[in-house]
Amino acid sequence: MTRPVDDPDPEGLRLPVKIDTTSNGEFVPVPLSRANREANRRALEAATMNARRTGQSRRRFLTTSAGVATTLLAMNEVNAASGATAGFFDIAKEAALDPALAAATVDGNEFIFDVQGHYVDPTGSWLRQVPEFARPFSEMPKANCELNYPGDPTSYLDCLGPKEFIKDVFLDSDTDLMVLSFVPSTADGEPVTIEAADATRQIVDELEGSKRLLLHGRVNPNQPGDLERMDTLAETWNISAWKTYTQYGPEGRGYYLSDDVGLAFIEKARSLGVKVICVHKGLPLGRSSYEHSKCTDIGVVAKQYPDVAFIVYHSGYEAGQIEGPYAAAASGVDTLVKSLLDNGVAPNSNVYAELGSTWRFLMREPGQAAHVLGKLLRYCGDRNVLWGTDSIWYGSPQDQIQAFRTFQIDPEVRESNGYPELTPALKAGVFGLNATVPYRISAEEVRRHAAADPLATARVDYRSEPTPHFGTYGPKTRRQFFSLLARNGGQRS
Repeated sequence: MTRPVDDPDPEGLRLPVKIDTTSNGEFVPVPLSRANREANRRALEAATMNARRTGQSRRRFLTTSAGVATTLLAMNEVNAASGATAGFFDIAKEAALDPALAAATVDGNEFIFDVQGHYVDPTGSWLRQVPEFARPFSEMPKANCELNYPGDPTSYLDCLGPKEFIKDVFLDSDTDLMVLSFVPSTADGEPVTIEAADATRQIVDELEGSKRLLLHGRVNPNQPGDLERMDTLAETWNISAWKTYTQYGPEGRGYYLSDDVGLAFIEKARSLGVKVICVHKGLPLGRSSYEHSKCTDIGVVAKQYPDVAFIVYHSGYEAGQIEGPYAAAASGVDTLVKSLLDNGVAPNSNVYAELGSTWRFLMREPGQAAHVLGKLLRYCGDRNVLWGTDSIWYGSPQDQIQAFRTFQIDPEVRESNGYPELTPALKAGVFGLNATVPYRISAEEVRRHAAADPLATARVDYRSEPTPHFGTYGPKTRRQFFSLLARNGGQRS
């Protein structure tokens, strides 16, 4: 892995916990609240002061565990002042100046299995469909990185490609294993094809000598040819699960897993022996898709097919919606809970809730985060909540990992709503052990190989002098969001 020549933030103006408006391209960026902006301001102010006290540059201080603790403590202070106390980051104030205490709090050694990762193939055949004047994904902030070469109109896509993906995920974060997933598209318009994803998997394998990337197979059964294509995906590419978007389809119309086309998809998955279906729910792709973004069909098919694992991406969450205790008439995550209750699907059975984009957004709203996590753990089960980050859209997932390590639900909120305590064992399950069940892998075997592979050595060497960029890649404004949306005819890609 080639180390960057220049420090991406020499002045130390970027915080290690990235609370900003970045979207993954599946929802309009939600403006920061006044409390969010104040927390960022106080965190930078505190980091400046603490860096001076410890004799470090602000940039150097912010790359340490104490820098992370300082940032999260500032968020606690502002959230408490605004009355958002249902959830908080459990960090002693002394950690801001005590490196050992900070490391013991925000660092960890869990097995981290991220079941939702993305990247953009910078040389893919999908570019042939793009008009000559267009610059797809150029609105992404990271597209202005040092890999953007003058005279090459698409070189900026290297900033979002596999090598940057590997640095963000495996060097700048504690992630051990990741599933490389897909976005909705036509078969000939995929920003990442199964071939390109497999090539990235091989790059990682060659770098480290063991397998750290698993692949999904993208299927939208309401799209011509996709059901037939499942045979090749299963037999040729060694996929671990299927990825589908019930909101996506011809003319912007989606489908339900419980209707004829959805049932045909499930039956085909069973016949091929890959009985893990990852379904995007929540984060509607547009007004016409809102109906199919709800989780009303999940409980129906889970009850009908107990031998199939249904992993609900985003857990049905709708960005910007206020989440509180479970309410049967509400939307968002509550639609998933209601579907499970209505169909008698017990906790810790065959429905899994995935946290990609959901936790990233709720980090900035810990009061709501307490209820979302509490509901998912209570109704889906403490063994059926899975770690996902939706990276690379949010840059390195390390801040999501560190924030979750320290997060706690207020004891009174837990007791009054029947939520479990976020113990280290429960968090270790969410971080990775839970996902080993549907994906049928051994955490012990993965960690044994990973501990001795070249990437583990590269990570140790890199972290002696790290250069994290603390940047995010997805659209941050409505203009950037709709520019990205327009590239694929009005549907997210």
